[in-house]
Amino acid sequence: EVQLQASGGGLVQAGGSLRLSCVASGLSFDEYAIGWFRQAPGKEREWVSCISSGDGSTSYADSMKGRFTISRDNAKNTVYLQMNGLKPEDTAVYYCAATYYSGSYCGREMDEYDYWGQGTLVTVSS
Repeated sequence: EVQLQASGGGLVQAGGSLRLSCVASGLSFDEYAIGWFRQAPGKEREWVSCISSGDGSTSYADSMKGRFTISRDNAKNTVYLQMNGLKPEDTAVYYCAATYYSGSYCGREMDEYDYWGQGTLVTVSS
């Protein structure tokens, strides 16, 4: 059974930092691209960032560029999302997702991902 466990959320003041983790089990982790999505209250889920399986290529939504950094540690079956310069509008539940793709591509669409974690809440106070 594939499981993704997201953690690391919490309450932080504007300008602060958090590091989210996504630990995967039940899959050949190094063959899966991982994406982060978020859903703010009353809004649709949106793509945040992703990292490929092959060469670890990364991609970010425009509003996250320069503030968020995604990375992976295949030995630990873990993907991290380092979030700096947090803003109140970053408040959301953050989800990690996985899809089998052994290459340098990672997707930006929810329907490209097969497995989802349960989400971790990030709250940024002003």
